[in-house]
Amino acid sequence: MRKIGSLQVLNGNHTFAEQDADYIGFLFHGFGADAYDLQSLSDVIQSKKKIFWIFPQGIHSVPIGPGWTGRAWWPLDMEKIQQAMARGEDRDLKNQVPPNLSQLRTLVFNMVAHFGVPWSKVILGGFSQGAMLSTDISLSAPENPAALIALSGAPINYEDWKNKVSQRENFKFFQSHGRHDDILPYRGASQLESLFHLGKMKGSLFSFDGTHEIPLEVIKKLNTFLDEL
Repeated sequence: MRKIGSLQVLNGNHTFAEQDADYIGFLFHGFGADAYDLQSLSDVIQSKKKIFWIFPQGIHSVPIGPGWTGRAWWPLDMEKIQQAMARGEDRDLKNQVPPNLSQLRTLVFNMVAHFGVPWSKVILGGFSQGAMLSTDISLSAPENPAALIALSGAPINYEDWKNKVSQRENFKFFQSHGRHDDILPYRGASQLESLFHLGKMKGSLFSFDGTHEIPLEVIKKLNTFLDEL
């Protein structure tokens, strides 16, 4: 693991040098995982494009079980979430704004700037909480990145996103979500897709018969999406 700006990151497994890449891709992990959790994706994302993948490490350490910790981009009240799930309540995160979101934007912008490439050569993506972060960064960037990859994400900071999405016409996105996701309900994914289309972004939601995961069928669809950039 190396440090870029104030963030710890892992490189993907590549057979080419960073300077020879067509794109620099950043994939952000979900709550309670870490950068190693998604690093293996660089072995199965087999696009015809040369994408140099970077896997940033969440800035918070969070407990995930007795004696175990993971990383996160912002803390969550897991007890409150588990109680709501036990009551069968959907998690509607649209109005939630992580208190450190502005700080995260600065950290990520500084990390991207380190590579000295235009935003048109930058791919942003992530899983779960990482998908939320990469969506916010994509909508807050000074210009359209090359693409957004939102895997099992959900809308947050909705009013701000709604105002910004009008500046993202023709911005390409890939979105996936399990129809039986019990962590982030499918309804949120549909709301996110509708928001993207409101801004005339180019892409669609790929639904699969599963839960909170990244199955092989999603990877195959993602590879096709990346080939067409």
